[in-house]
Amino acid sequence: MRRRTIALLLIPLLAPAACSGSPSELKVAGAFGARPMVVFPTGRPAAELRIDQLAAGSGATLEQDDVAIVQYTAHVWDGGANRLVDSSFNRGAPAAFPLGRLPPGLDRALRGRKVGSRVVAAIPPGDGLRDELVYVVDILGAHGRDTTVEAAGGSLAGVRVTGTDRPRLTVPRTAPPTAFTATVLSRGSGSATQTGRLLVAQCVGVVWDGGRVFDSTWRTGRPKTFTIGDGSVIRGWDRALLGVPVGSRVLMIVPPADGYGAAGHPPSGIRPQDTLVFAVDILAAY
Repeated sequence: MRRRTIALLLIPLLAPAACSGSPSELKVAGAFGARPMVVFPTGRPAAELRIDQLAAGSGATLEQDDVAIVQYTAHVWDGGANRLVDSSFNRGAPAAFPLGRLPPGLDRALRGRKVGSRVVAAIPPGDGLRDELVYVVDILGAHGRDTTVEAAGGSLAGVRVTGTDRPRLTVPRTAPPTAFTATVLSRGSGSATQTGRLLVAQCVGVVWDGGRVFDSTWRTGRPKTFTIGDGSVIRGWDRALLGVPVGSRVLMIVPPADGYGAAGHPPSGIRPQDTLVFAVDILAAY
């Protein structure tokens, strides 16, 4: 996405300062997608939610239950140090904000905005937070529940996958392979995934023994987001998805050693001995 320069702007978010009675104006500077510089006025902010948009994007509109991919900073506004409490820039990768599961004020600030927008929100403690927080959020992407890739079906070690928008897995009634294996059923035309990048994906996962579906983003209603190549996901996903172009559908068979190991994953009903099968659509990488 093209970077755009945002000049030092005065944001009409705030009520008069408690101490001086003069107008309080928050200043934000920097380029879209880059770490912003935030200059706080003296005094404490108003008690109500205040929202402003510094740059209007022209991309997709964020809707309820979408996953917003963002770069952001969050400061406590206490009239003193106004310390930085969170920042995607400090992690080295964008963040995923699931609309409908955010603090109410932040959710209101982002819903209906377009990709490419920079939004500033001063969110009081009574709006879902313990402290007054100021967020500066750059919206890089929006991904809805029905986002998918155009992908063909295929098979691997007896596992069959349909070529529909919502792939279905059919697992044979035989013993699973003992070694990890994966194949790209449909190769996308996007850039190849790299270590540390944030991926957005649709997926379905089944247990080989019985073919039970234990995970499906189409059932939960929103795509998954995760960083790749850094141990954030099971080893089988790192092995299968690294270096694969965005827009691809990947089929993988994951033995326990490349999955959840000796502990299994009791919340999903996965036992230590279970081999897993996944079909993953790579929607985007940031």
